[in-house]
Amino acid sequence: MKVQQISVFLENKTGRLARVTEVLGENNINIRALSIADTTDFGILRLIVDAPEKAMPVLRDAGFVVSSTEVLAVEVNDQPGALSKALRALDNTGINIEYLYAFVQKDPEKALVVFRVERLDEAIKVLQDKGINLMSSRQVYSL
Repeated sequence: MKVQQISVFLENKTGRLARVTEVLGENNINIRALSIADTTDFGILRLIVDAPEKAMPVLRDAGFVVSSTEVLAVEVNDQPGALSKALRALDNTGINIEYLYAFVQKDPEKALVVFRVERLDEAIKVLQDKGINLMSSRQVYSL
């Protein structure tokens, strides 16, 4: 149920984000989801790709500072209020959400939300006990 997310630390300079995507494309690595947060001097690009074990070394070889983090991919109905069930389940057990980002799937009825939480294993159990669908890494990488 855990999905590997790659974080790339980028200088806040023209062309750096384009270079990351070029490196991935040149190595036939497909981006499934991404999020970027920036400050004045640098940004953190968070990526879910179809081949994280391949992406890490090619990005390092291209001169990028990268790290890997385990996250959860939660599938929710694409309708008002659907996300709140998962958020409330985690809140009720005191599990903090560090960040999240979402994207739609091929199924127009569903959305996928990527969660970075504290106490990952406990969060998996809480969400599963509430009947919330967690996608496997294989499912997410093959979207």
